[in-house]
Amino acid sequence: MPDAYTMDATDKALLDILQSNYPLVPRPYAEMGSKVGISEEEALARVVNLRRHRIIRRMGANFQSKKLGWVSTLCAAKVPEDKMDSFVEAVNAEPGVTHNYERENAYNIWFTFIGPSREHVQERLDAITAKTGIPILNLPATKLFKIRVDFKMGGEEA
Repeated sequence: MPDAYTMDATDKALLDILQSNYPLVPRPYAEMGSKVGISEEEALARVVNLRRHRIIRRMGANFQSKKLGWVSTLCAAKVPEDKMDSFVEAVNAEPGVTHNYERENAYNIWFTFIGPSREHVQERLDAITAKTGIPILNLPATKLFKIRVDFKMGGEEA
């Protein structure tokens, strides 16, 4: 696992841009760098470093799965502390997982999963359970309540 990393104000400003306003231009890192007062090369190097330290786990487009004909589900699991790392690793390895998080609850790991069909999603959840021995509660989405979450990193000025 990579070493601990402390983000500075420039890293946080880049994260704000990456979450919600990724520039759709031929040289996005030049534009991001310009917005935060650094060069294109430094902007790219910082993003690479944030990925290396797993502060950024994934970069990609965010689609409304239902409009694509896909399904989504909220999942929860009761994961013992001694199995936490291996369970989270198995979950994160699945391309259909959009994000996951830990909660202080009996069901302590929650994640969302999208796929082309309910059957496909259930097959992948069953594969995670087979690999880890941890049963997964599958709570299929029936109504969309929110489509976007941003974690503002730069404080009031962000």
